[in-house]
Amino acid sequence: MLRSEIWLINLDPTIGAEIRKVRPAVIVNDNTIGILPLKVIIPITDWKERYAIAPWMVYLEPDAENGLSKPSAADTFQIRSLSQSRFVKKLGKLSESVMQEINRAMAIVLGFG
Repeated sequence: MLRSEIWLINLDPTIGAEIRKVRPAVIVNDNTIGILPLKVIIPITDWKERYAIAPWMVYLEPDAENGLSKPSAADTFQIRSLSQSRFVKKLGKLSESVMQEINRAMAIVLGFG
C-alpha cells in the first residue's frame, strides 16, 4: 500500500457527515513515515459539476491506470487516517501530476496554501 495508489476502502461505520460506505480512496501519506498499520487517505466520490468551484475537490478522469469507472473527485476535506484492515482491493494508481493537484488542495484545507 503506497502513496498515490487507489484502493476500495470500507469507510463504515461513520458518524454525521463523514463520507461513508465502501468506496475508492487515494493514499496520500509518505511511504517512509509511520510505524502503525495506518494509511492517510482521501476518499473519492462521484463528480458533480458544482465541485468545479470547490478548491478542495480534485477532478479525476477515469482511465486504465487509476482503475476508476466514472468521473470522480478526490475530496481533500475528508482526509483521514485509517487502519489497513479497512482496505479491500487495489484499483490503480494516480499520476504524479494529479498527486500534485491533490497536494495543492490538501494545503488549502490544512491552511498551508
